[in-house]
Amino acid sequence: MPNKKKQIRKITKTGRYTYYVTIPTDYIEELGWRLKQKVVVKKVGKRLIIEDWRE
Repeated sequence: MPNKKKQIRKITKTGRYTYYVTIPTDYIEELGWRLKQKVVVKKVGKRLIIEDWRE
């Protein structure tokens, strides 16, 4: 599990309407996710949840 400081990420803008946040490699490996894998982003209250598209 990454330390707390490593979990802090900045919101970055690419293009005119798209924003992104990077995900720590440790989390990607732990979840077994791959490059170009489809994910679903859900807004629940004031939180965003990122899930595997197939779940």
